[in-house]
Amino acid sequence: MMTHVALASISIPFPGRISPDAGQARCHTIEWLREFGLLDGDTAIAEYDALQLERLTAFFYPDAVGTDLDLGTDANGWVFVFDDQFDGPSGQRPETVARLVDTITRIMDETKPPLGTAPAALADSFRDLWLRATDGRPALWRHRFREHWADYLRAYHWEAVNRTAGDPPGLFAFLRARRDSIGVQTCLDLVERCGGYTLPDEVHAAFPLAAMRQLTEEVVIFVNDIVSLDKELAAGDVNNSVLVLRHEQDCTLPQAAHRVAAMANTRVERFQQLAARLATASFPPVMRANLDHYVDGMRNIMRGNLDWSLETSRYGDAGIAAVSGGRQRPWANLIILPAQGS
Repeated sequence: MMTHVALASISIPFPGRISPDAGQARCHTIEWLREFGLLDGDTAIAEYDALQLERLTAFFYPDAVGTDLDLGTDANGWVFVFDDQFDGPSGQRPETVARLVDTITRIMDETKPPLGTAPAALADSFRDLWLRATDGRPALWRHRFREHWADYLRAYHWEAVNRTAGDPPGLFAFLRARRDSIGVQTCLDLVERCGGYTLPDEVHAAFPLAAMRQLTEEVVIFVNDIVSLDKELAAGDVNNSVLVLRHEQDCTLPQAAHRVAAMANTRVERFQQLAARLATASFPPVMRANLDHYVDGMRNIMRGNLDWSLETSRYGDAGIAAVSGGRQRPWANLIILPAQGS
């Protein structure tokens, strides 16, 4: 794979930890996905299980156990199943994607009537996630969680438009939308939920925490885009910063991958500088403890994404074969496309 050398040059010098409940969460989420109809049959279950998504969640939230880790693992499972719906024809139909996303988004807003354009398996499972995640949480956190989910879901329409457009956007414009599509903000919201606190909006919006969140997003983007490059080339996708940079700078794919890796390293270094600055700021003791936990959560997500990406089958030879030659994952057929023009 052309990305191995570029990946080896990435430095995320944070300790990697994993929750001891990863195995229990694996069993829970496979059964949850099966019960809601997101996985159907032994072949789909075995192929999903090989992704080891429970380990990604356990890397993200190493101190989470029991139902907290189950919730995070269910959410990650839902996201990956949902994402794979768009590797085929659905991902080339922006209007279809927009209607589906609107339906899912409405589930989070009781003031809007539901629409019937989403498969029951996707809609019902997302409703279950939403209710479990928000149960007992303060309104401030629920609002932020809703907005971050809405941003993430709407990014699928942007991706569909991007696939059907002519020239790709420049890297700056690409990253502006890609930060939504990577879904890191919802993962960071669960850092707060697992920690049992809610940071005030004014702290989230202020420097340096807002900048650190964006740096976390971009580190995850760059690692993901390097490690998934071969898979996305096989699937014919264009939503990848390596491909965008290759076009923008008229360089080779290996050169673009190395430059993206260097950008990831630069952002990790900047994150460390800002974390050191935040550590010297004065906060009340409880706020200081919550901030320290949240910053550790950002470190865990950056490091955990890299560690899982290097071990999962999703980006290896099996993952590339799974989307080559027009093939899709066994669970990527939940959306029934209307005839063109309907």
